Amino acid sequence: MRKARNVFYVVDDHPMMRDAIALMLRRLRPAADIVEIDRLDKLAGAVERNGAADLICLDLNLPDTKGCSGVLAARRDHPEVPIAVYSALPAVDMEAPCLLAGADIYIEKASDAAGLIKALKSLLETDSDEQDAPAAPAVESGASLTKRQGQLVQLIAEGLGNREMAERLAISEDTVKVHMWRLYRRIGVNSRTQALHYARTNGHLSSAAASLV
Repeated sequence: MRKARNVFYVVDDHPMMRDAIALMLRRLRPAADIVEIDRLDKLAGAVERNGAADLICLDLNLPDTKGCSGVLAARRDHPEVPIAVYSALPAVDMEAPCLLAGADIYIEKASDAAGLIKALKSLLETDSDEQDAPAAPAVESGASLTKRQGQLVQLIAEGLGNREMAERLAISEDTVKVHMWRLYRRIGVNSRTQALHYARTNGHLSSAAASLV
């Protein structure tokens, strides 16, 4: 049974940035418990005291991590938890490595408050959508897909881009991007072509088409 209250963890060794992220999360989810810590190695103890994580916001550069090592460790220990990574480093340099390491979204610290809130909101909306949506049954040895992921593979088959997907599904383009990365990670691919091949091979397209009706 899912906890009555969400627990969000903000991991950052800079108090001002940590407080800023926590404040934005409280605006988006007033009822959530926000737990702030300054090192990744404190996360396990914090989870024991406060409860399982529903979201981890992780600074890329911490005293006890280097490069994407923190992302890899957080994903290993919390395989199903949404992870938002934020950093002063440009997205063009670090977004792809962080996503491949297991992050759900990469946020530049240089973004203004509105941009940070928009990015966090897209991740929270995606998580809520996938928590509520029933998973399509696994076909043969293939991984099961959530209802939203099934819709995505159908829209990929139709040749739609992210913007068109967002319009069809009545969600933001940022939310589509998060869904796509989660789809890729779930089925072990890294491109639309591979995702489409997987969907065809495992019989997901017919059920996905029905979910769009």
